[in-house]
Amino acid sequence: MEYVGRVPAPPLDRFIDDVYCLSGVPRHRRVNVPPMPSAHLFIILGEPARLRDSDPSVPPAVLADGWFMGVWTRRFLVEYPARVRLVGVHFKPWGLSPFVDMPAAELRDRWVPVDAVWRRSLDRIRDRVGEIASAADALRVVEDELRSRLAEAPPRGLGLVQHTGGRLATSHGGVPVGALADAAGVSGNHLAVQFKSHVGVTPKRVARIYRFARLILSVDALRPVDWSDLAHTAGYFDRAHTGHTPAEYLALRRRFPAQAGFPPDSGPMPAD
Repeated sequence: MEYVGRVPAPPLDRFIDDVYCLSGVPRHRRVNVPPMPSAHLFIILGEPARLRDSDPSVPPAVLADGWFMGVWTRRFLVEYPARVRLVGVHFKPWGLSPFVDMPAAELRDRWVPVDAVWRRSLDRIRDRVGEIASAADALRVVEDELRSRLAEAPPRGLGLVQHTGGRLATSHGGVPVGALADAAGVSGNHLAVQFKSHVGVTPKRVARIYRFARLILSVDALRPVDWSDLAHTAGYFDRAHTGHTPAEYLALRRRFPAQAGFPPDSGPMPAD
């Protein structure tokens, strides 16, 4: 499966890590996706994919069109079709806020059809992107759509969340939330309210996700791993977050090392 992605031009880069195309035969049909500091937009151009929540009470979903996903605090599983064709967006944790007119908490740990958020837009977007053979041109169409959707005036409080969230990103969740609030001149409660509004979770939870992401992306599978030390640094690491015990995760990473230049393979791991 081929990945073609890029960081969008300003001002989109303040809210989006990358826009990308996936096409071809996947290396693994079923992958576990752990909590990561991002929200998502998927526009399916080929056969449907399936999503399964790690919460067994949540029914699986068939992704045949387009879907938004907010920040996830638990693992979910993707089942790719035999051949994949889709375009997607990795938003920063706060990145959906200026593009969608709905509370971030309503997208946390959820997948929502694009037309439920951007009314009667999906067919138009899919028609434009689907007619383009070049991945680079398809990404330009997605960027144009996002640019047209970007709010002229940022939602109230987003600047504070973007600034403090950026510090959490660059420190990989290492800055105490109290220090962030003090530096911003606001109370911890005020900061938490703004994060819940624009991210869907508290800044403490965002910090933990950044620490966890750094942990699993930095594991050197070719060397001995001190899991107790890493787990203490990250705050947690267990089957609920990756679908595998630490020892199982390490064994899988040794069997299936991350593919260079292919970001989707850096965190998700084969489910089987």
